[in-house]
Amino acid sequence: MANLKEIRSRITSVGSTMQITSAMKMVSAAKLKKAQDAITAMRPYADKLTELLQSLSATLEGDSGSVFAEQREIKSVLVVAITSNRGLCGAFNTNIVKESNRLANTVYADKKVSLVTIGKKGNDVLKKNHYITHNNNEVFDDLTFEHVSDIAEHLMALYGEGTYDKIILVYNHFKNAATQVVKTEDFLPIKPIESENANATADYIFEPSKVEIVETLIPKSLKTQLYKAIRDSFASEHGARMTAMHKATDNAAELKAELTLTYNKARQAAITNEILEIVGGAEALNN
Repeated sequence: MANLKEIRSRITSVGSTMQITSAMKMVSAAKLKKAQDAITAMRPYADKLTELLQSLSATLEGDSGSVFAEQREIKSVLVVAITSNRGLCGAFNTNIVKESNRLANTVYADKKVSLVTIGKKGNDVLKKNHYITHNNNEVFDDLTFEHVSDIAEHLMALYGEGTYDKIILVYNHFKNAATQVVKTEDFLPIKPIESENANATADYIFEPSKVEIVETLIPKSLKTQLYKAIRDSFASEHGARMTAMHKATDNAAELKAELTLTYNKARQAAITNEILEIVGGAEALNN
């Protein structure tokens, strides 16, 4: 059994750790509310814009659509892995790294695969085994639509120039504070809606032309899609960190209770030994 001084030191250390994890939990909980409100308010707009764009793209004939809707033979793939700049959030970053590796090594193993990373944690791991064309750690320092638009324009340029035939987003979808779901989403090319009602919009008169509307909407839609994915990941990060710190705080409290019990037992044993020594010495003097 460890001595009393060592146990006291461990109790103090665990208590300090518990204070830190508890504080981090409260900070993440406060940030989560704002991030959750932002992504909840944005989703309906982003989903409707994407739906409208896909519906219009489905009615375009031949090559009258934008280059971003062009379906090519897939030879090169760009995976955009969205993680975080900080750790202590459970499996949040690990899950994105695993999915990115799965896409690169299994799904598109026969293709040329490159990565763009958004977030320091994902970049630090993925750069060891994959070619990273660009890293965007700074986006979380100022998470605005304008900042994300620059990244989206860079991705659109890569696709428009023919550098890549497919671009995929990999991020954590925010379901609730305790649950984040890894989502793989096609960014480019834009896929038209495949349904029996795909040509329903053909009865409408468009002004300006349908092609001009689509080409105007596409850049805005793609920027919104990327911004939504990063916002989704941002809310998921705080939810994952809050959950991880909550569990860490509970574990620290449990460990502290166990150490306190061990300390009390050791202290009682030491007191008992001292009493036995005193009694034994008294008996020896009497004899």
